[in-house]
Amino acid sequence: MREQLIKAMQRNQLVNMMYVSKIGSVTKRRVKIFKIVGDSFQAFCFMRQTKRTFLISSVLAGVPVFY
Repeated sequence: MREQLIKAMQRNQLVNMMYVSKIGSVTKRRVKIFKIVGDSFQAFCFMRQTKRTFLISSVLAGVPVFY
């Protein structure tokens, strides 16, 4: 998953992803990745309309958005 996220960030693509939160709920998010550091990444989350930090291990699936 890490490699997919790096490619999306390098290509400046949005990513649709399925994500498991800390409490175990699964959500669908659309994000724009800014930075990947260690086991997490920072991205703008369109669902929350703010910058968020996500754990790479909590991403169940990620698909780049093509226009």
